[in-house]
Amino acid sequence: MTDERPTRLSLGGLKLQTLAPLESDGDQIAMPARRPTSGEPVSTRVVIVGSGPAGLTAAIYAARANLAPIVIGGLVGGGQLMVTSDVENYPGFPEAIAGPELMDRFRAQALRFGARIVDADVDRVDFAGRPFRLWADGVEYRADAVIVATGAEAIWLGIDSETRLRGKGVSACATCDGFFFRDKVVGVVGGGDSALEDALYLTRFAKEVHLIHRRDALRASKIMQARAEANPKIAMHLNRTVKEVLGDNTVDGVRLERTDRSGEEILPVEGLFVAIGHRPNVDVFRDWLDLDDKGYLRVEGRTTASNIDGVFVAGDVDDHRYRQAVTAAGEGCRAAIDAERWLEATESQAPGGTAAVATPPSPTTAG
Repeated sequence: MTDERPTRLSLGGLKLQTLAPLESDGDQIAMPARRPTSGEPVSTRVVIVGSGPAGLTAAIYAARANLAPIVIGGLVGGGQLMVTSDVENYPGFPEAIAGPELMDRFRAQALRFGARIVDADVDRVDFAGRPFRLWADGVEYRADAVIVATGAEAIWLGIDSETRLRGKGVSACATCDGFFFRDKVVGVVGGGDSALEDALYLTRFAKEVHLIHRRDALRASKIMQARAEANPKIAMHLNRTVKEVLGDNTVDGVRLERTDRSGEEILPVEGLFVAIGHRPNVDVFRDWLDLDDKGYLRVEGRTTASNIDGVFVAGDVDDHRYRQAVTAAGEGCRAAIDAERWLEATESQAPGGTAAVATPPSPTTAG
């Protein structure tokens, strides 16, 4: 660990570092608050980790249920919508809305109902018993219930031109952005099922889809390969990697490098979709919460409950299928309701209003 931290952001005028809203005539207004300096733990009913659609929706529902939620939202909050330009498929916005503006509204609504938001990353957790303990930026937080909504992040190619044109023709979500490429030529990078699903989906809009893969054979299932090969709109470019995304303010092509021999080529495209995978943000919870075979957090049945009583999971951190803002928000709602009902049930049964917690696996030292 070092003392260097990313620059703190201000989203649409809303301060991220807000610990306590003040009451005015009617609504609650978010105001900057000082961090605890006494060294005493900060205790509350519910701590929510993550400030994307799942985390902030959970905060809205938990606050309205008088659970006094504290959202530990990360140094740069808002989830993947913070790098999304126009969102056209979120209900209630027929004229579309910019991703950062949509997250501003989520945040403002959570603050209005009394949620407290901290712009810090969780360093480590201790889920051995209640109260659950979490540490962020040198402060210990204690909660009777925890909602994990840390999301997942797309794995990018890692080249400067890709970063520069992200949201300007470079995307990691075909379902979100495919509509913008009607009658255009696009590229898809990847060779697994997700890449082929994206390529097939994009044929609904684009006039040509160029699939770019670094190996001489795709990794996708045979049935997905057969569907892609049978689609006349899809062209395969194997043994190639993207060396550079071309264009100033929008994408107008990619420079490809051969992997089987020396040589480069220019492929004219108007959009590039990166589909080489997603990485769920689970590291701090890995020693406590069960993961599935893809590395995402596992939930119990049709609930949002994890393997530890009182710890709930919502959003893309457990969803490798849908990965949409609206489904993440729905899971945030479910997790808050599950947490509220679990607290009511356990506190009514336990002597003195304190419930026991199932013993988790023995963790290794985190942090």
